[in-house]
This record gives sequence, C-alpha cells and structure tokens, in this order.
Amino acid sequence: MASKLIAIVAGVGSGTGAAVARKFASNYPVVLLARNPENYEGLAKEINSKGGKAIGISTDISDSKSVKNAVAMIKKEFGENVGAAAAIFNASGGFLRKPFLELPEDFFAASLNVSANGGFLFSQAALPLLLKGVELKSEHPPSLIFTGATASVKANANMASFATGKWALRALSQSLAKEFGPQGVHVAHAIIDGVIDIPRTREWLKDMGPEAKLSADGIANDYWWLHTQPKTNFTWEIDLRPAVEKW
Repeated sequence: MASKLIAIVAGVGSGTGAAVARKFASNYPVVLLARNPENYEGLAKEINSKGGKAIGISTDISDSKSVKNAVAMIKKEFGENVGAAAAIFNASGGFLRKPFLELPEDFFAASLNVSANGGFLFSQAALPLLLKGVELKSEHPPSLIFTGATASVKANANMASFATGKWALRALSQSLAKEFGPQGVHVAHAIIDGVIDIPRTREWLKDMGPEAKLSADGIANDYWWLHTQPKTNFTWEIDLRPAVEKW
C-alpha cells in the first residue's frame, strides 16, 4: 500500500459503510469505526486478505472519550503525524416512526446524540488529520463526507427524532464546507433518498424489482467521485435515489 494517508469510515455495517470502506481501501489504508466489533471484524479480514490494510476500532461516535481513544489508536498504528485523505461519517441515530406525543425523550435524545453530537465529535477528530493531508499534498483533496437521508431535507410526520438529527448533521456539514473548503478540505453531504439494498432490507420492495433500491456499491462510487473532485469543482451536496423513487 503506497499511500501514507489513511481513510476513516465511521458507522461501518454490512451496507453503505462496508461498501465505502472497500472502495477507499483500494487506494488507502482504512480505519473502520463501529460500536460493535462484529460490524468490522469480517470486513477488516477481507480487506487485509486482498492486499489492503484495514484496522477496526470499537468506537461510540457520540462519546467524546471513545472518539479521542480512537484517534489515539490511529496515531499509535500510523504515527503521530498521520494524515487523512478521507473521512466518511456514516453513523446514524435510531430510526423510529412514532407519533410525536408518544415519542420517548430518551430515544429522541439518543438519536440526536449520534447524528448531531456524533457528527460534531467525528469532525473535530478528523479535520486535523485531513488538514495534515492537505499539508502532505494528498493526490485528491482530503474529503469529509456525511451520509444524509430523505429526512435531512424533508421532515415527515412521525419522524421527529430521525429528522431532527439529520437536519442538524446537514447544517453542520454546510458550515464546515464553508470554513474548510478554502483550506483545501472538501466537505460534502449526500442525501440518500430511498431504501438501500442491504441484507436488512432484502425482503423490502421485492415486488418492485431490483431497481427500486439504491446500490450500496453505487453510493460508494459516488463518494469516491466526490473525493476525486478537483479544488476548482467542489460539490457540497448530492442527492441519490432509485429511478422509480417518488420525490
């Protein structure tokens, strides 16, 4: 692996996070962050067995001590002066469709904590590494990419907890794009408008055909496209959806 820069993926599971990690592992050593080691252990073995480099770190992205510990472990593995070429925030608060007056306060707080506070903590941890990537003259502009959702821009009834967190994350990404873009870091937000074809959703929308769901690999390709944009053409926000999705 020739690159001295790393890619960090927060929120690694069997779908988008794994697909993004595989895509970026073709060019960079990747750091896989997830609360549950089961979410990254198999993926790390897969990447390492194919000649790449991947390490997994058990991390609660909404907890500052846990995030600081992840940074310490990254520096222990790759050196104090490690730089990042990309950092992808794919973590998300819990999804609960429930009438607002029946919404538990603890669930609302937990959902907001992962999306909003988690996005804040991850960004504060990753941006110094991305700025180091600028200093080390990364081949492509160091990139901070956030995974959003339909709820990032459209808060439907019974979706207060999920939408509030996603709106907050989108606002954070826009502020960071305006602050760090001029410093050479590409900050982008992706609205994933539809169901992603992952093991958990395999039985969903079966009667509509395979084109009714987003491809996780397709999302990863789009994230790579964002990462490789030159400084003359930064995209802040893209929205992705299946051709048949109503919007």
